[in-house]
Amino acid sequence: MGSTEDLDYPQIIVQYSNGFLISKVMFTACELGVFDLLLDSGKPLSSDAIAAHLGASTMGMERLLDACVGLKLLAVEMTQEGALYRNTEISNIYLTKSSTKSQYHIMMYYSNTVYLCWQYLSDAVRSDEEMLKFMAGQNSVWSICGRDVLAAFDLSPFTQIYDLGGGGGALAQECVSLYPNSTVTIYDLPKVVRVAKEQFVSPEERQITFHEGDFFNDSIPEAELYILSKILHDWDDDKCKQLLAKVYKACKPGGGVLLVESLLNEDKSGPVETQLYSLNMLVQTEGKERTAAEYSKLLEAAGFGVIQVKRTGKLYDAVLGRKL
Repeated sequence: MGSTEDLDYPQIIVQYSNGFLISKVMFTACELGVFDLLLDSGKPLSSDAIAAHLGASTMGMERLLDACVGLKLLAVEMTQEGALYRNTEISNIYLTKSSTKSQYHIMMYYSNTVYLCWQYLSDAVRSDEEMLKFMAGQNSVWSICGRDVLAAFDLSPFTQIYDLGGGGGALAQECVSLYPNSTVTIYDLPKVVRVAKEQFVSPEERQITFHEGDFFNDSIPEAELYILSKILHDWDDDKCKQLLAKVYKACKPGGGVLLVESLLNEDKSGPVETQLYSLNMLVQTEGKERTAAEYSKLLEAAGFGVIQVKRTGKLYDAVLGRKL
Protein backbone atom coordinates (compact mmCIF):
# COMPACT_ATOMS: atom_id res chain seq x y z
CA MET A 1 0.00 0.00 0.00
CA GLY A 2 1.05 3.59 -0.39
CA SER A 3 2.54 3.09 -3.87
CA THR A 4 2.20 5.61 -6.70
CA GLU A 5 -0.42 3.31 -8.26
CA ASP A 6 -2.47 3.40 -5.04
CA LEU A 7 -2.40 7.18 -5.05
CA ASP A 8 -3.36 7.35 -8.73
CA TYR A 9 -6.45 5.18 -8.09
CA PRO A 10 -7.42 4.56 -4.44
CA GLN A 11 -8.58 0.96 -4.69
CA ILE A 12 -8.63 0.53 -0.92
CA ILE A 13 -10.89 3.57 -0.51
CA VAL A 14 -13.28 2.18 -3.12
CA GLN A 15 -13.34 -1.13 -1.24
CA TYR A 16 -14.07 0.60 2.04
CA SER A 17 -16.88 2.67 0.54
CA ASN A 18 -18.53 -0.52 -0.69
CA GLY A 19 -18.18 -2.22 2.69
CA PHE A 20 -21.79 -1.78 3.76
CA LEU A 21 -23.00 -3.10 0.39
CA ILE A 22 -20.95 -6.24 0.86
CA SER A 23 -22.30 -6.74 4.39
CA LYS A 24 -25.90 -6.34 3.28
CA VAL A 25 -25.49 -8.82 0.44
CA MET A 26 -24.30 -11.44 2.92
CA PHE A 27 -26.98 -10.54 5.49
CA THR A 28 -29.75 -10.69 2.87
CA ALA A 29 -28.66 -14.05 1.44
CA CYS A 30 -28.64 -15.43 5.01
CA GLU A 31 -32.01 -13.95 5.85
CA LEU A 32 -33.68 -15.26 2.69
CA GLY A 33 -32.25 -18.73 3.29
CA VAL A 34 -30.12 -18.98 0.17
CA PHE A 35 -27.26 -20.87 1.82
CA ASP A 36 -29.60 -23.21 3.73
CA LEU A 37 -31.53 -24.07 0.56
CA LEU A 38 -28.38 -24.85 -1.41
CA LEU A 39 -27.02 -27.01 1.41
CA ASP A 40 -30.29 -28.93 1.75
CA SER A 41 -30.71 -29.39 -2.00
CA GLY A 42 -27.47 -31.33 -2.29
CA LYS A 43 -27.01 -30.08 -5.84
CA PRO A 44 -26.51 -26.77 -7.65
CA LEU A 45 -29.69 -24.83 -8.48
CA SER A 46 -30.64 -22.20 -11.03
CA SER A 47 -31.57 -18.67 -9.98
CA ASP A 48 -35.17 -19.35 -11.09
CA ALA A 49 -35.37 -22.44 -8.89
CA ILE A 50 -33.89 -20.62 -5.90
CA ALA A 51 -36.25 -17.68 -6.37
CA ALA A 52 -39.25 -20.02 -6.65
CA HIS A 53 -38.26 -21.98 -3.52
CA LEU A 54 -37.76 -18.81 -1.49
CA GLY A 55 -40.68 -16.83 -2.87
CA ALA A 56 -38.43 -14.11 -4.26
CA SER A 57 -38.22 -12.01 -7.43
CA THR A 58 -36.34 -13.84 -10.18
CA MET A 59 -34.60 -10.63 -11.29
CA GLY A 60 -33.62 -9.62 -7.77
CA MET A 61 -32.48 -13.12 -6.84
CA GLU A 62 -30.24 -13.42 -9.90
CA ARG A 63 -28.47 -10.18 -9.00
CA LEU A 64 -28.11 -11.26 -5.37
CA LEU A 65 -26.67 -14.63 -6.38
CA ASP A 66 -24.23 -13.04 -8.85
CA ALA A 67 -23.03 -10.64 -6.15
CA CYS A 68 -22.53 -13.60 -3.80
CA VAL A 69 -20.45 -15.29 -6.50
CA GLY A 70 -18.35 -12.15 -6.80
CA LEU A 71 -17.87 -12.20 -3.03
CA LYS A 72 -16.89 -15.91 -3.15
CA LEU A 73 -19.83 -16.87 -0.95
CA LEU A 74 -21.28 -18.88 -3.84
CA ALA A 75 -19.82 -20.61 -6.88
CA VAL A 76 -21.48 -20.81 -10.29
CA GLU A 77 -21.12 -23.19 -13.21
CA MET A 78 -22.46 -22.54 -16.70
CA THR A 79 -24.39 -25.43 -18.24
CA GLN A 80 -26.56 -25.86 -21.31
CA GLU A 81 -29.54 -25.16 -19.05
CA GLY A 82 -27.97 -21.94 -17.78
CA ALA A 83 -26.15 -20.85 -14.62
CA LEU A 84 -26.26 -23.19 -11.61
CA TYR A 85 -25.28 -21.95 -8.15
CA ARG A 86 -23.83 -23.77 -5.14
CA ASN A 87 -22.39 -22.84 -1.78
CA THR A 88 -18.68 -22.43 -1.27
CA GLU A 89 -17.19 -24.31 1.66
CA ILE A 90 -16.93 -21.22 3.82
CA SER A 91 -20.66 -20.55 3.37
CA ASN A 92 -21.56 -24.14 4.22
CA ILE A 93 -19.58 -23.90 7.43
CA TYR A 94 -20.42 -20.39 8.66
CA LEU A 95 -23.57 -19.13 6.94
CA THR A 96 -25.97 -22.08 7.16
CA LYS A 97 -28.15 -22.40 10.25
CA SER A 98 -27.51 -26.12 10.74
CA SER A 99 -23.71 -25.87 10.93
CA THR A 100 -22.07 -26.24 14.35
CA LYS A 101 -19.99 -23.17 13.48
CA SER A 102 -22.92 -21.14 12.14
CA GLN A 103 -22.70 -17.35 12.36
CA TYR A 104 -26.28 -16.94 11.13
CA HIS A 105 -27.75 -15.46 14.31
CA ILE A 106 -25.06 -12.82 14.77
CA MET A 107 -25.52 -11.97 11.06
CA MET A 108 -29.22 -11.38 11.69
CA TYR A 109 -28.48 -9.23 14.74
CA TYR A 110 -26.11 -7.07 12.72
CA SER A 111 -28.57 -6.84 9.82
CA ASN A 112 -31.71 -6.07 11.80
CA THR A 113 -30.30 -3.98 14.66
CA VAL A 114 -26.75 -2.72 14.26
CA TYR A 115 -27.07 -1.92 10.55
CA LEU A 116 -30.14 0.23 11.15
CA CYS A 117 -28.51 2.13 14.01
CA TRP A 118 -25.42 2.99 12.00
CA GLN A 119 -27.35 4.96 9.40
CA TYR A 120 -27.60 7.67 12.06
CA LEU A 121 -23.86 7.83 12.75
CA SER A 122 -23.42 11.07 10.81
CA ASP A 123 -26.31 12.64 12.74
CA ALA A 124 -24.53 11.71 15.93
CA VAL A 125 -21.38 13.48 14.78
CA ARG A 126 -22.78 16.46 12.89
CA SER A 127 -25.56 17.33 10.45
CA ASP A 128 -25.12 18.78 6.95
CA GLU A 129 -27.51 19.65 4.17
CA GLU A 130 -28.18 16.41 2.27
CA MET A 131 -28.01 17.68 -1.29
CA LEU A 132 -24.70 19.43 -0.70
CA LYS A 133 -23.19 16.22 0.62
CA PHE A 134 -24.51 14.19 -2.31
CA MET A 135 -23.16 16.64 -4.89
CA ALA A 136 -19.80 16.82 -3.16
CA GLY A 137 -19.70 13.03 -3.14
CA GLN A 138 -20.41 12.88 -6.86
CA ASN A 139 -17.71 15.47 -7.51
CA SER A 140 -15.20 13.38 -5.58
CA VAL A 141 -15.91 10.39 -7.83
CA TRP A 142 -15.12 12.40 -10.96
CA SER A 143 -11.91 13.70 -9.41
CA ILE A 144 -10.52 10.15 -9.72
CA CYS A 145 -12.52 8.76 -12.67
CA GLY A 146 -13.60 11.78 -14.73
CA ARG A 147 -10.54 12.21 -16.90
CA ASP A 148 -10.47 8.50 -17.77
CA VAL A 149 -14.02 8.41 -19.14
CA LEU A 150 -13.62 11.71 -20.98
CA ALA A 151 -10.33 10.63 -22.54
CA ALA A 152 -11.68 7.21 -23.52
CA PHE A 153 -12.52 8.70 -26.93
CA ASP A 154 -11.30 11.83 -28.71
CA LEU A 155 -14.06 14.31 -27.92
CA SER A 156 -12.20 17.34 -29.29
CA PRO A 157 -14.44 17.60 -32.41
CA PHE A 158 -17.40 18.30 -30.10
CA THR A 159 -17.23 21.90 -28.94
CA GLN A 160 -20.84 22.36 -27.79
CA ILE A 161 -21.58 19.87 -25.00
CA TYR A 162 -24.55 19.36 -22.66
CA ASP A 163 -23.98 17.44 -19.44
CA LEU A 164 -27.46 16.11 -18.59
CA GLY A 165 -27.80 15.76 -14.83
CA GLY A 166 -24.35 17.28 -14.42
CA GLY A 167 -24.87 18.11 -10.74
CA GLY A 168 -21.94 19.81 -9.08
CA GLY A 169 -20.03 20.23 -12.32
CA ALA A 170 -16.90 18.21 -11.60
CA LEU A 171 -17.20 16.22 -14.83
CA ALA A 172 -17.87 19.44 -16.76
CA GLN A 173 -14.73 20.98 -15.24
CA GLU A 174 -12.68 17.95 -16.22
CA CYS A 175 -14.13 18.20 -19.73
CA VAL A 176 -13.20 21.85 -20.36
CA SER A 177 -9.78 21.19 -18.86
CA LEU A 178 -9.16 18.26 -21.18
CA TYR A 179 -10.82 19.92 -24.20
CA PRO A 180 -10.13 23.67 -23.85
CA ASN A 181 -12.02 24.52 -27.05
CA SER A 182 -15.26 23.10 -25.69
CA THR A 183 -18.09 24.67 -23.72
CA VAL A 184 -20.23 22.58 -21.37
CA THR A 185 -23.76 23.37 -20.25
CA ILE A 186 -24.89 21.61 -17.09
CA TYR A 187 -28.57 20.73 -17.45
CA ASP A 188 -30.13 19.93 -14.08
CA LEU A 189 -33.03 20.71 -11.75
CA PRO A 190 -33.25 24.34 -10.55
CA LYS A 191 -32.35 23.51 -6.93
CA VAL A 192 -29.30 21.53 -8.10
CA VAL A 193 -28.18 24.35 -10.38
CA ARG A 194 -28.51 26.84 -7.52
CA VAL A 195 -26.27 24.78 -5.22
CA ALA A 196 -23.77 24.12 -8.03
CA LYS A 197 -23.42 27.86 -8.72
CA GLU A 198 -23.10 28.71 -5.03
CA GLN A 199 -20.75 25.93 -3.97
CA PHE A 200 -18.94 24.23 -6.82
CA VAL A 201 -18.58 26.19 -10.08
CA SER A 202 -16.93 29.59 -9.97
CA PRO A 203 -18.54 32.42 -11.98
CA GLU A 204 -15.09 32.92 -13.49
CA GLU A 205 -15.39 29.53 -15.22
CA ARG A 206 -16.58 30.98 -18.54
CA GLN A 207 -16.66 27.67 -20.42
CA ILE A 208 -19.33 26.23 -18.13
CA THR A 209 -22.93 27.44 -18.20
CA PHE A 210 -26.19 26.17 -16.74
CA HIS A 211 -29.63 25.22 -17.98
CA GLU A 212 -32.41 24.67 -15.45
CA GLY A 213 -34.98 22.00 -16.20
CA ASP A 214 -36.16 18.41 -16.04
CA PHE A 215 -34.80 16.67 -19.12
CA PHE A 216 -37.53 14.03 -19.03
CA ASN A 217 -40.33 16.59 -19.10
CA ASP A 218 -38.73 19.71 -20.61
CA SER A 219 -37.12 20.23 -24.01
CA ILE A 220 -33.46 19.44 -24.59
CA PRO A 221 -31.56 22.15 -26.53
CA GLU A 222 -29.50 21.34 -29.61
CA ALA A 223 -25.86 20.40 -29.04
CA GLU A 224 -23.03 18.43 -30.60
CA LEU A 225 -22.47 16.04 -27.69
CA TYR A 226 -24.55 14.99 -24.71
CA ILE A 227 -23.02 13.41 -21.64
CA LEU A 228 -25.18 11.12 -19.51
CA SER A 229 -23.06 10.12 -16.55
CA LYS A 230 -24.66 7.72 -14.07
CA ILE A 231 -28.11 8.62 -15.43
CA LEU A 232 -29.41 5.62 -17.34
CA HIS A 233 -28.67 3.14 -14.56
CA ASP A 234 -31.38 4.85 -12.49
CA TRP A 235 -34.13 3.92 -14.96
CA ASP A 236 -35.79 0.94 -16.61
CA ASP A 237 -35.31 0.27 -20.32
CA ASP A 238 -38.45 2.13 -21.41
CA LYS A 239 -37.44 5.32 -19.58
CA CYS A 240 -33.91 5.04 -20.99
CA LYS A 241 -35.26 4.70 -24.53
CA GLN A 242 -37.54 7.69 -23.96
CA LEU A 243 -34.66 9.88 -22.82
CA LEU A 244 -32.25 8.70 -25.51
CA ALA A 245 -34.87 9.35 -28.19
CA LYS A 246 -35.17 12.96 -26.97
CA VAL A 247 -31.41 13.31 -26.99
CA TYR A 248 -31.19 11.87 -30.51
CA LYS A 249 -33.81 14.29 -31.79
CA ALA A 250 -31.98 17.29 -30.26
CA CYS A 251 -28.50 16.14 -31.31
CA LYS A 252 -26.87 17.81 -34.31
CA PRO A 253 -26.04 15.52 -37.26
CA GLY A 254 -22.55 14.16 -36.71
CA GLY A 255 -22.93 14.64 -32.98
CA GLY A 256 -23.22 12.01 -30.32
CA VAL A 257 -23.95 10.89 -26.81
CA LEU A 258 -21.43 9.71 -24.23
CA LEU A 259 -22.74 7.27 -21.63
CA VAL A 260 -20.68 7.02 -18.46
CA GLU A 261 -21.67 3.94 -16.50
CA SER A 262 -20.22 1.03 -14.56
CA LEU A 263 -20.35 -1.84 -17.06
CA LEU A 264 -21.11 -5.44 -16.16
CA ASN A 265 -19.19 -8.17 -17.92
CA GLU A 266 -21.20 -9.61 -20.80
CA ASP A 267 -21.83 -12.83 -18.83
CA LYS A 268 -22.60 -10.68 -15.74
CA SER A 269 -19.88 -12.49 -13.77
CA GLY A 270 -18.52 -9.18 -12.47
CA PRO A 271 -16.98 -6.80 -11.68
CA VAL A 272 -18.14 -7.29 -8.12
CA GLU A 273 -18.44 -3.51 -7.56
CA THR A 274 -20.87 -3.29 -10.47
CA GLN A 275 -22.85 -6.30 -9.21
CA LEU A 276 -23.17 -4.51 -5.87
CA TYR A 277 -24.25 -1.28 -7.58
CA SER A 278 -26.91 -3.20 -9.48
CA LEU A 279 -28.33 -4.46 -6.20
CA ASN A 280 -28.23 -0.88 -4.94
CA MET A 281 -30.31 0.16 -7.96
CA LEU A 282 -32.82 -2.56 -7.02
CA VAL A 283 -33.09 -1.05 -3.53
CA GLN A 284 -33.11 2.65 -4.44
CA THR A 285 -34.38 3.05 -8.03
CA GLU A 286 -36.19 1.34 -10.87
CA GLY A 287 -32.94 0.86 -12.78
CA LYS A 288 -30.03 -1.55 -12.94
CA GLU A 289 -26.43 -1.82 -14.08
CA ARG A 290 -26.05 -3.14 -17.62
CA THR A 291 -23.58 -4.75 -19.98
CA ALA A 292 -22.03 -2.87 -22.89
CA ALA A 293 -24.28 -4.84 -25.25
CA GLU A 294 -27.38 -3.78 -23.32
CA TYR A 295 -26.41 -0.11 -23.48
CA SER A 296 -25.62 -0.51 -27.19
CA LYS A 297 -29.13 -1.87 -27.81
CA LEU A 298 -30.66 1.11 -26.02
CA LEU A 299 -28.60 3.49 -28.15
CA GLU A 300 -29.49 1.66 -31.36
CA ALA A 301 -33.19 1.74 -30.47
CA ALA A 302 -32.94 5.54 -30.22
CA GLY A 303 -31.23 5.81 -33.61
CA PHE A 304 -27.58 6.14 -32.63
CA GLY A 305 -24.96 4.19 -34.60
CA VAL A 306 -21.18 3.59 -34.74
CA ILE A 307 -21.22 2.63 -31.09
CA GLN A 308 -17.87 2.35 -29.31
CA VAL A 309 -17.14 0.97 -25.86
CA LYS A 310 -14.11 1.64 -23.67
CA ARG A 311 -13.49 0.02 -20.30
CA THR A 312 -11.27 2.23 -18.17
CA GLY A 313 -10.28 -0.30 -15.52
CA LYS A 314 -11.76 1.96 -12.85
CA LEU A 315 -15.26 2.32 -11.49
CA TYR A 316 -16.84 3.86 -14.59
CA ASP A 317 -16.60 3.08 -18.27
CA ALA A 318 -17.57 4.92 -21.46
CA VAL A 319 -19.92 4.16 -24.35
CA LEU A 320 -20.08 6.56 -27.32
CA GLY A 321 -22.91 6.57 -29.86
CA ARG A 322 -22.98 8.80 -32.94
CA LYS A 323 -25.83 10.42 -34.88
CA LEU A 324 -24.95 9.85 -38.50
